[in-house]
Amino acid sequence: RRQQLMDQMSPGSVAVIPSAKEVARNRDVEYPFRQDSDFYYLTGFNEPDALLLLIPGRNEGQVVMFCRARDPEMEIWNGYRAGPEGVCNQYGMDQAYGVADIEERVPQLLQGSERLYYSIGTDEALDGQVRDWLNSIRKQARMGAVAPGEIVMLDHLLHEMRLFKADDEVEMMREAGRISAEAHVRAMQQCKP
Repeated sequence: RRQQLMDQMSPGSVAVIPSAKEVARNRDVEYPFRQDSDFYYLTGFNEPDALLLLIPGRNEGQVVMFCRARDPEMEIWNGYRAGPEGVCNQYGMDQAYGVADIEERVPQLLQGSERLYYSIGTDEALDGQVRDWLNSIRKQARMGAVAPGEIVMLDHLLHEMRLFKADDEVEMMREAGRISAEAHVRAMQQCKP
């Protein structure tokens, strides 16, 4: 899927795809986490606070992810974290870094690209971060740095891909429909007027 998306991107471009974030319900309790569908479609990764970059043609690796680092103490409370090493080993990323490295590394990865694929308006805080990354590159223009000159909404490419299902996805959907129908029949058998 990642390769299929990169094949549709123009040369010299970068795509930035964020994961979902944990949302506080009250004080120290969060709502149950649900991953962003686009992010999950491309990664299969089900942890919050991650960022995926697709950089077609990059020699050092075309698929770069930033994720939360392993933290045994937090994992006691919130469950296992893959960490950067696990993301590469388990999810096929070419390179991975901790989220603490985002502010330093993302501008370096964006620098020199002509086009940025990004879904503006989905996350206001990330929109501000992207703007800051681009501005930090522009500030170094006298030293030869080049910021992307064009931002393209990623949604139309990605959502078109998601419409067409692979054979295994179709089979899974059929099985889910069968199970749902069976559950409805069993519920109807138990109901009385």
